[in-house]
Amino acid sequence: MGLTEQINEDIKAAMKAKEKEKLAALRDIKSKLLLEATSGGGAEISEEVENKIILKLHKQRMETYQLYIEQNREDLANEELFQAKIIEAYMPKMLSEDEVAQEVAKTIDKLGAQGPQDMGKVMGVLSKSLAGKADGKLIASLVKQKLNS
Repeated sequence: MGLTEQINEDIKAAMKAKEKEKLAALRDIKSKLLLEATSGGGAEISEEVENKIILKLHKQRMETYQLYIEQNREDLANEELFQAKIIEAYMPKMLSEDEVAQEVAKTIDKLGAQGPQDMGKVMGVLSKSLAGKADGKLIASLVKQKLNS
Protein backbone atom coordinates (compact mmCIF):
# COMPACT_ATOMS: atom_id res chain seq x y z
CA MET A 1 0.00 0.00 0.00
CA GLY A 2 1.40 3.35 -1.05
CA LEU A 3 1.48 6.47 1.05
CA THR A 4 -1.51 8.04 -0.69
CA GLU A 5 -3.66 4.95 -0.09
CA GLN A 6 -2.52 4.84 3.55
CA ILE A 7 -3.46 8.50 4.03
CA ASN A 8 -6.90 7.86 2.49
CA GLU A 9 -7.52 4.93 4.84
CA ASP A 10 -6.40 6.98 7.84
CA ILE A 11 -8.67 9.87 6.78
CA LYS A 12 -11.65 7.49 6.73
CA ALA A 13 -10.72 6.15 10.17
CA ALA A 14 -10.30 9.68 11.58
CA MET A 15 -13.67 10.72 10.15
CA LYS A 16 -15.40 7.73 11.74
CA ALA A 17 -13.69 8.45 15.08
CA LYS A 18 -14.52 12.18 14.78
CA GLU A 19 -10.88 13.22 15.31
CA LYS A 20 -10.98 16.75 13.87
CA GLU A 21 -7.36 17.73 14.61
CA LYS A 22 -5.94 14.52 13.16
CA LEU A 23 -8.22 14.88 10.15
CA ALA A 24 -6.89 18.38 9.45
CA ALA A 25 -3.28 17.14 9.39
CA LEU A 26 -4.13 14.16 7.18
CA ARG A 27 -6.07 16.30 4.73
CA ASP A 28 -3.15 18.70 4.49
CA ILE A 29 -0.82 15.82 3.61
CA LYS A 30 -3.31 14.49 1.05
CA SER A 31 -3.76 17.90 -0.57
CA LYS A 32 0.02 18.39 -0.96
CA LEU A 33 0.40 14.91 -2.45
CA LEU A 34 -2.49 15.48 -4.88
CA LEU A 35 -1.12 18.88 -5.85
CA GLU A 36 2.26 17.34 -6.64
CA ALA A 37 0.69 14.45 -8.57
CA THR A 38 -1.42 16.72 -10.75
CA SER A 39 1.28 19.34 -11.35
CA GLY A 40 3.58 16.85 -13.05
CA GLY A 41 0.99 15.67 -15.55
CA GLY A 42 1.09 12.08 -14.28
CA ALA A 43 -1.16 10.60 -11.64
CA GLU A 44 1.62 8.85 -9.71
CA ILE A 45 4.45 10.38 -7.71
CA SER A 46 7.57 8.56 -6.63
CA GLU A 47 8.28 7.49 -3.07
CA GLU A 48 11.20 9.92 -2.99
CA VAL A 49 8.92 12.86 -3.81
CA GLU A 50 6.37 11.67 -1.23
CA ASN A 51 9.10 11.56 1.41
CA LYS A 52 10.28 15.04 0.46
CA ILE A 53 6.75 16.41 0.86
CA ILE A 54 6.27 14.73 4.24
CA LEU A 55 9.62 16.02 5.51
CA LYS A 56 8.82 19.53 4.30
CA LEU A 57 5.41 19.52 6.00
CA HIS A 58 6.96 18.32 9.26
CA LYS A 59 9.68 20.95 9.11
CA GLN A 60 7.09 23.69 8.47
CA ARG A 61 5.03 22.55 11.47
CA MET A 62 8.07 22.51 13.76
CA GLU A 63 9.20 25.97 12.60
CA THR A 64 5.70 27.35 13.17
CA TYR A 65 5.61 25.67 16.58
CA GLN A 66 8.87 27.41 17.56
CA LEU A 67 7.53 30.74 16.32
CA TYR A 68 4.35 30.38 18.40
CA ILE A 69 6.37 29.42 21.48
CA GLU A 70 8.52 32.55 21.07
CA GLN A 71 5.35 34.64 20.82
CA ASN A 72 3.80 32.97 23.92
CA ARG A 73 0.90 31.51 21.92
CA GLU A 74 0.62 28.15 23.68
CA ASP A 75 -2.80 27.36 22.17
CA LEU A 76 -1.54 27.64 18.59
CA ALA A 77 1.81 26.03 19.43
CA ASN A 78 0.11 22.93 20.83
CA GLU A 79 -1.99 22.56 17.68
CA GLU A 80 1.11 22.74 15.46
CA LEU A 81 2.96 20.23 17.64
CA PHE A 82 0.01 17.83 17.50
CA GLN A 83 -0.09 18.04 13.70
CA ALA A 84 3.69 17.56 13.51
CA LYS A 85 3.36 14.36 15.55
CA ILE A 86 0.66 13.08 13.16
CA ILE A 87 2.94 13.81 10.18
CA GLU A 88 5.88 12.06 11.91
CA ALA A 89 4.03 8.74 11.58
CA TYR A 90 4.42 8.99 7.79
CA MET A 91 8.04 10.13 7.72
CA PRO A 92 10.65 7.80 6.23
CA LYS A 93 13.00 6.01 8.61
CA MET A 94 16.01 8.22 9.13
CA LEU A 95 19.54 6.82 9.13
CA SER A 96 21.54 6.94 12.34
CA GLU A 97 24.59 9.18 12.61
CA ASP A 98 26.88 6.14 12.30
CA GLU A 99 25.13 4.98 9.12
CA VAL A 100 25.43 8.47 7.63
CA ALA A 101 29.13 8.60 8.58
CA GLN A 102 29.68 5.29 6.75
CA GLU A 103 27.96 6.64 3.63
CA VAL A 104 30.07 9.81 3.84
CA ALA A 105 33.29 7.79 4.10
CA LYS A 106 32.31 5.53 1.18
CA THR A 107 31.42 8.48 -1.03
CA ILE A 108 34.63 10.38 -0.22
CA ASP A 109 36.69 7.27 -1.05
CA LYS A 110 34.71 6.63 -4.25
CA LEU A 111 35.14 10.22 -5.47
CA GLY A 112 38.74 10.47 -4.31
CA ALA A 113 38.03 13.72 -2.46
CA GLN A 114 41.15 15.18 -0.84
CA GLY A 115 40.17 18.26 1.13
CA PRO A 116 37.65 21.03 1.81
CA GLN A 117 37.78 22.15 -1.84
CA ASP A 118 35.95 18.91 -2.77
CA MET A 119 33.06 19.47 -0.37
CA GLY A 120 30.63 20.58 -3.09
CA LYS A 121 31.35 17.50 -5.18
CA VAL A 122 30.79 15.15 -2.22
CA MET A 123 27.69 17.00 -0.97
CA GLY A 124 26.12 16.87 -4.43
CA VAL A 125 26.32 13.08 -4.54
CA LEU A 126 25.29 12.58 -0.90
CA SER A 127 22.38 15.01 -1.08
CA LYS A 128 20.84 12.93 -3.84
CA SER A 129 21.59 9.50 -2.37
CA LEU A 130 20.52 10.36 1.20
CA ALA A 131 17.54 12.59 0.34
CA GLY A 132 14.80 11.96 2.89
CA LYS A 133 17.00 9.56 4.85
CA ALA A 134 19.24 11.99 6.72
CA ASP A 135 19.30 15.63 7.77
CA GLY A 136 21.28 17.86 5.41
CA LYS A 137 23.01 19.67 8.28
CA LEU A 138 24.25 16.36 9.71
CA ILE A 139 25.56 15.27 6.30
CA ALA A 140 27.35 18.60 5.78
CA SER A 141 28.98 18.56 9.22
CA LEU A 142 30.21 14.97 8.77
CA VAL A 143 31.57 15.72 5.30
CA LYS A 144 33.34 18.86 6.56
CA GLN A 145 34.79 16.95 9.52
CA LYS A 146 36.02 14.09 7.33
CA LEU A 147 37.53 16.32 4.64
CA ASN A 148 39.33 18.52 7.18
CA SER A 149 40.98 15.59 8.97
